Amino acid sequence: MTLPKGLGRRSLMAAAAAPLARPLVANAQPSWPDRPVTLVVPFGAGGGNDITARTLGQFLERELGQPFVVQNRPGAGGEIGINAVADSRPDGYTFGILNTPGLVTIPIERNPRWNLDSFSFIASLVDDPAVIGVHAQSGITSLADLVAAARREPDAVTIATQARGSTSFLSVRMLEMAAGITLTPVIYNALPPGVLAVAQREVRGAAANLGEALIMTASQPFRMLGVMAEERSSLDPSLPTFREQGVDVAIGSLRGFVGPRGIPAPIVARLTAAIDKVSRDPEYLEVCRRTQQPLRIMLGDAYVAHLRDADGRFRAMWREKPWI
Repeated sequence: MTLPKGLGRRSLMAAAAAPLARPLVANAQPSWPDRPVTLVVPFGAGGGNDITARTLGQFLERELGQPFVVQNRPGAGGEIGINAVADSRPDGYTFGILNTPGLVTIPIERNPRWNLDSFSFIASLVDDPAVIGVHAQSGITSLADLVAAARREPDAVTIATQARGSTSFLSVRMLEMAAGITLTPVIYNALPPGVLAVAQREVRGAAANLGEALIMTASQPFRMLGVMAEERSSLDPSLPTFREQGVDVAIGSLRGFVGPRGIPAPIVARLTAAIDKVSRDPEYLEVCRRTQQPLRIMLGDAYVAHLRDADGRFRAMWREKPWI
């Protein structure tokens, strides 16, 4: 074949290759997200994690242009929903609003198919401190009264909690260890039955998260004795911390935005920036205030460092007094 004047073999090869370059560009990864994103909640609808997921999802949809669809996957103390996140494809379309302490305590107490290294931790969102409350006419008006009652009647002071390893159950165990007392947890499948049990005098008290307790006990004769936090909560500044009352206990339900390990860095960066922006939106802050969601935003490495620290503390606790 005779080549046209001025067109060498290299030029011809380049011209032949040129049409092949266009499909490569067309097949490149599209801008994320280009379809709805699933948010797994490892608990039933209406609870604290569910409220956090639905609230944030609405604002992320505005920011990123795609719906964030909540999928409730309750069971096994959160393990079923966490499994769903750990097992999902790391393509940026499945995340979870996952709860600590469960994220760190489940691998301590049993052998799930995941651990902290199985996830991409995007941001913590809400830190709802634990509380213990009693019937308003119980005669117990302070934490000191509860401790004294437990010392007078070992094992007779019953406290409604949720599953072993849950925040409420562990808060009771931590109080026992810090105050040198023995309490008797009575397990209910959710907070409302536990609060009802207090109202009906079936148990002496109930352990809960502050935000949920404020909503669910508004019409109940329920007196909270304090918050298990490092400082008083903005949700109810009148409640003293347990530390102020001489008992060094701090625990709460830390809800975070978590995906499977291996999500591409550009997606992580865009999502992190979107959550950071939403967390400073006055409208979002007001919605969280109305729905009793005390925000604690920790992005990326700061969130991971907090989880690693919690893992060490709960492992030490397990060695001293296992909760199962």
